[in-house]
Amino acid sequence: MELNALYAALMGISAYRELLDPLIGVAGMVRKNSGPDVRVMGNAERLLHFLKHKRGEDALDFYIRLFHSLRLAGCEGLGDWLWDYLRYNETLYSRLIDHGKSDPALENAARRDIETLVLLAETDCDRFIDAMKPLLSNEYAPVLAGLPRWRAAAPFDFDSVTQFYRDHGAGLFAKYRAFLWEDGRLVPVADPDCPKPEDLLGYEHQRGQVEQNTRLMIAGRQANNVLLFGDGGTGKSATVKSMLYLPDMEDLRLIEVEKENLTGMPELIRSLAGRRQKFILFIDDLAFDQDDKTYSALKTILEGTLEKRPVNVVIYATSNRRHLVRQTFADRAGDEVDTFETISEKTALAERFGLRIPYLTMNKAGYLALVDHLAVQAGISMDRDALHAQAMTWEIRHAGRTPRVARQFVASLS
Repeated sequence: MELNALYAALMGISAYRELLDPLIGVAGMVRKNSGPDVRVMGNAERLLHFLKHKRGEDALDFYIRLFHSLRLAGCEGLGDWLWDYLRYNETLYSRLIDHGKSDPALENAARRDIETLVLLAETDCDRFIDAMKPLLSNEYAPVLAGLPRWRAAAPFDFDSVTQFYRDHGAGLFAKYRAFLWEDGRLVPVADPDCPKPEDLLGYEHQRGQVEQNTRLMIAGRQANNVLLFGDGGTGKSATVKSMLYLPDMEDLRLIEVEKENLTGMPELIRSLAGRRQKFILFIDDLAFDQDDKTYSALKTILEGTLEKRPVNVVIYATSNRRHLVRQTFADRAGDEVDTFETISEKTALAERFGLRIPYLTMNKAGYLALVDHLAVQAGISMDRDALHAQAMTWEIRHAGRTPRVARQFVASLS
């Protein structure tokens, strides 16, 4: 295809219009990631534009800008950048496929767009340089001869893009499995600190309950919100995080929500509804003071709002307190007429979790078995009776027979 015809085809892009309007996202929302990499297509469009209008110096400028922006994005070619963009940015077409819907007009537009992008990615740099030569004076000859090239190839086509959406969805949820919810936006966690299930010992019954509930959601059935409560260091948080690495959990995503951001959770939950992925909204170390404003927010989110919780979203929380709300003797001897109702209202939040799982301190046998296992993993060879005696002494000084205390003890020996 001639460069002028390629430019005309690029101007006709419709399903993926965000490529040429980088500040506009799906549904007209302003994009938050308007860094150098989203200017790649703008530079490519300007290069073709100035070649069409025979403005050699401007075309040269945007050729260099295009090369520079590709390298800033860590890509060797325009095709590599486009393949990443198509997979990891939400668009009208990716949402259509992700939600399992049909729109022939949009599908045809997406096909034409991707065919145009393939042609653009496969255009050799020499074609751009040859088009610039008659538009520039002779002193530019050494510059043109020394221009860097990018790789001309397209590692995608319409069918491969569509299949990717069917298999993985699109956008950040296709690229990452763990996120933080901060100030009303999702922050991807590229390397989450999640233990493998085989690294956890003890509390098999409790973990089995959490896994069974999670698999209900994965199967598309209504699952319970879960509260894991009990002593610190027993592995409540590790249990939740380990769900990501269980077999057949490829569609599971974990979003950690700080207590301070609970008021923004309804907006988050709405944005997750209808997606192919399944989501655990994870609130760690949850506890409320008497007048905590976020208490009523979470109470409404769990039950009490007109909106139905999407079937692909559950809330998992951990706490060292069974009832989540700190109580004082003053609460029981206060000046309210009905003290019982006051106390009941404060304990009602925990009851809104459909599944409440206790994590209590391990018994002696379980604690010592965990110490033996961890010692073998750490390569510690030591008389078993001496190891156990030191482990019990350590436990007395460190308040509790828990997996955390066992790991700290073995680390001290290492």
